Amino acid sequence: MTQTDYGSVPSSGECNPLRQPNDDGNGYVINIAHENEHELHRHLTLFDLVSVGVGATVGSGVFVLVGLIAHSQAGPSVSISWLIAGVAATASGICYAELGGRFPSAGSSYVYAKETMGDYAAVIAGACLTLEYTGSASAVARSWGDKVVEYVKSHEAGDESWYQVLTFFLDPGFGISTCAFLVSLGAVLLLHDGVKESKFVTNFFSMLNVSLVFFMAAMSLVLVKRENMTPLAPFGAGGIVRGATSSFFGYIGFDEICCMSGEAINPSKNVPRAICITLLIVTTLYCAASLGLAGMVPYQYISESSGFPEGFRYRGYYWVAEITALGELTVLPLVVLVTIMAQPRLNYTMAMDGVLPSVFAEVDEDGNLKPGIKIAGAIMIIIATAVPFSYLDDLISSGILVAFTITDSSVILVRRESPHGNPYLLERMLAAFLILSLLSGFLLRNCLSTGVTGHAVRAMTLFSCLGTLFIGNRIRTHCPKKKSCSAPNVDLFLTPFVPILPLCGCFVNLYLIAQLEITGLAAIFGYIGLAILFCYLNKRRQHEWHRSNCMQVENTIRNGNEPPERMISMQDYQDGN
Repeated sequence: MTQTDYGSVPSSGECNPLRQPNDDGNGYVINIAHENEHELHRHLTLFDLVSVGVGATVGSGVFVLVGLIAHSQAGPSVSISWLIAGVAATASGICYAELGGRFPSAGSSYVYAKETMGDYAAVIAGACLTLEYTGSASAVARSWGDKVVEYVKSHEAGDESWYQVLTFFLDPGFGISTCAFLVSLGAVLLLHDGVKESKFVTNFFSMLNVSLVFFMAAMSLVLVKRENMTPLAPFGAGGIVRGATSSFFGYIGFDEICCMSGEAINPSKNVPRAICITLLIVTTLYCAASLGLAGMVPYQYISESSGFPEGFRYRGYYWVAEITALGELTVLPLVVLVTIMAQPRLNYTMAMDGVLPSVFAEVDEDGNLKPGIKIAGAIMIIIATAVPFSYLDDLISSGILVAFTITDSSVILVRRESPHGNPYLLERMLAAFLILSLLSGFLLRNCLSTGVTGHAVRAMTLFSCLGTLFIGNRIRTHCPKKKSCSAPNVDLFLTPFVPILPLCGCFVNLYLIAQLEITGLAAIFGYIGLAILFCYLNKRRQHEWHRSNCMQVENTIRNGNEPPERMISMQDYQDGN
């Protein structure tokens, strides 16, 4: 891979390095890979994108969350919880659909934040997406490894020596998961051969995944008993809402379509369509499966960890239970493959902007990001092998919700603007809305989780929610539509009801963040703080690079020589220091 040229130096004495179209306005944000010898190839069809979205979304949601929510939160009304969560997820999904078509390049929320909010928000988004891609892939690999061990131990073979050796190999202790290592390694090796090759596997296993969930839903719906559906809401309306809160995490994953848009054919059309189709398929499957499980087994007897296999055993259909258990072990590796697939694409885009080293932007002659895949894959393998799932859950969930919030906010900033007489009004009110939404989430959590709430807390909750509504309405009435944001072509999908729908998405995301445990909240705020520090240090490095180029040009002109045709690259500057 050749080093990138950084633009011609002006013939005058003024130093003005090449301004990139997505810099922060100061002219020194570097793009170190825009002139790659080989770019990402566009080869993903609409079907491929839907396979990525469904494969990354349908996983632990239907295999684990449905039983957990039905047993302890919503009861027979679990399907209502999933429907509410689906509507809430759609609020953010539609925002992704517009921005995915408007900015059809790899990077997802990172690109949207870069275009609308600047470097710091972009780095925060990139850091949170890394939690979603590498973190989620590691967590699913670890969860799959634990399920394999449980399945093998459930078919105990007594004191047979081969069985003892097998169980020790699968579960050697010390927090190490051999199965997680193997499935992570397999996903990385498959991706290393290229997305064109791995997309066949993705499409096949996505169809297998949908077929399995459809089979589970159909069989459970056949076994529904009316008496199991009463009382419909044993935990009350609050239980349905809490169930919807937990169900929301089952919809996470559809946004990976946006990170693959750099390799999509006709992305302005296909990316929005793929997101909408994915959400429709996933919501239908979740609602049907949850309705079937709740009607098949009394909610008190639904297993929290293995709802469908245990449910079929409860009804005496052992062969269906065995198919369900084996099917779960078969399709979960797909989630690992599809989830980690997006990480090298994100790293590629961040490297192009000078945020990450140039090795992440190296593309081979077939359009594959092999160096980036190796690095991201090695990190995933280490985390999946050595870190238990319980240590990753809250941090990953909160990071994804932060990325969702940034995307929803980006749509508002793309479509609305501050009035001419009051610059930055939109930005100030949007920041106030986000802060009040998070505060309202904490207060609502307190009111819903405690049996007795003082009048002062109730009053604070009411005023906080009213303040959130007031600021949201002010954004709607005082911030006009941008005249320059009209669709560049008739095929561009536009989010309806802006800013109301994106603001609703922001509120839901921040409310869900407020429901997490205090350790998870501390972890995500600390993680964001590290991302901000990283961005600050990176900008200082870029300042130094910019000054070095200016001094080079000025010294050359002062000595009576012609200025160089090309400026020193960031990589050469780093190597020299």
